[in-house]
Amino acid sequence: MGGQNPFIEPVSAQLPKKPYSITFLPMNVKIDVKPEELPYSRHGEKGSILEIALGHDLEIDHACGGVCACSTCHVIVRQGHDTLSKATDDEEDMLDSAPGLTPTSRLACQAVPNGTKDVVVEIPRWNRNHAKEDH
Repeated sequence: MGGQNPFIEPVSAQLPKKPYSITFLPMNVKIDVKPEELPYSRHGEKGSILEIALGHDLEIDHACGGVCACSTCHVIVRQGHDTLSKATDDEEDMLDSAPGLTPTSRLACQAVPNGTKDVVVEIPRWNRNHAKEDH
């Protein structure tokens, strides 16, 4: 799916200007993000955690296609939370329905790191997609 949700406020994000890395737990996969290569995929905000993960074949569930209309891409930011775009009211509303909410929970489709620090993200157990269809 992918695209824009016309019913929510736009994310105000500063895209990275220099390379940085995102490590995804518990699989301990480190992705080196190169700003000049953004966007990597069509899902989520440009430069978002979801967009970067999917662009590197790392699956995160995202039932709505990454348009902030569900909470299936809920992740927990373990490091670098202060580098992410500010959560909108719409994102906060969606997070209210996510299981296992923490103070550093974000929707991967909306959270855009600015690249000033490396980021560590945990994909909660209930959000790991272990099955993948062949296309």
